[in-house]
Amino acid sequence: MDTKKIKLVLSLTALCLSVSAQAQTSKWPDKPITMIVGFPAGGPTDLAARTLAPALQTALGQTIIVENKPGATGTIAGAQVKRSAPDGYTLFVSSIGTFVVAPHLIKSVAYDPIADFDYISLPFQAPNVLVTGPKRPERTVAQVLAALKENPGKLTFASSGVGASDHLSAELLWQQTNTTGVHVPYKGGAPALQDTLGGQVDFFMTNINAVLPQIRAGKLHPIAITSDKRSPALPDVPTFGEAGVQGMEVYGWQGLTAPKGLPADVKKKLSDVAILAMKDPATVKKLQDLGITIVANTSEEFTRFVTSENQRWKNLIIARKISVD
Repeated sequence: MDTKKIKLVLSLTALCLSVSAQAQTSKWPDKPITMIVGFPAGGPTDLAARTLAPALQTALGQTIIVENKPGATGTIAGAQVKRSAPDGYTLFVSSIGTFVVAPHLIKSVAYDPIADFDYISLPFQAPNVLVTGPKRPERTVAQVLAALKENPGKLTFASSGVGASDHLSAELLWQQTNTTGVHVPYKGGAPALQDTLGGQVDFFMTNINAVLPQIRAGKLHPIAITSDKRSPALPDVPTFGEAGVQGMEVYGWQGLTAPKGLPADVKKKLSDVAILAMKDPATVKKLQDLGITIVANTSEEFTRFVTSENQRWKNLIIARKISVD
């Protein structure tokens, strides 16, 4: 066969494959879609999934099956999703820890967060708030910093675990202010919160939605928030930037993703529906009442955000010599 015929055969083969792929994606979805969640039911990541699932189900006309597969900061579920076909029938909802923290802390993570996932949309995020229990006298950032400098390496900061956003927020505060404290990791946010309320630890810098009830009841004292502007849920609480500490913008976030290689039209459709879901007035009010900020960005915006976050937390983990091993 001469060169021209070979080129023609190859071109026709490529065209057939392209048409076949288009035909397959044009029928999507023609069966139920599984949405895997990297954390247990009841938490913020589960909230993201169960906020998105009904909207996707209505818009796509297919059942969305939500499966919670917790463990190892969502990395077990992440490894499973990586191995799944990128056909639009497996979606993955997980958090900052799964995508941009755990890969730099846990040597056994079986995926590359940049190379192995398609990022569809970031529905919402929530800043952290620095709180203290009723036994501590500090009520401002200046007072906290003074206490840290007077007691270097002695004041305790609770976290829900090594590498969690509450832990990294404390490490960032110490880095940005040239202070030191003692990290006290717990197995989850609930016991960390209980010991903060009881005065067993001095400070806790956790997601705003996790401590709003205790703040509103006067059981915890909010000192500053890690967002770039004040939260409508806590309008009297300053940002760290307002209090003179720069570079403290930290958010706990949950994102909608899929295995790498998702067809472009499927990704665009999923992104459009996810964004629309976050514009529903009832949903917006429900989340804002919890202190959660709606983001609802595009796939391209989410991808750029993850790339930036990945480098940011990698740098902090290296600089602070944080390890789980």
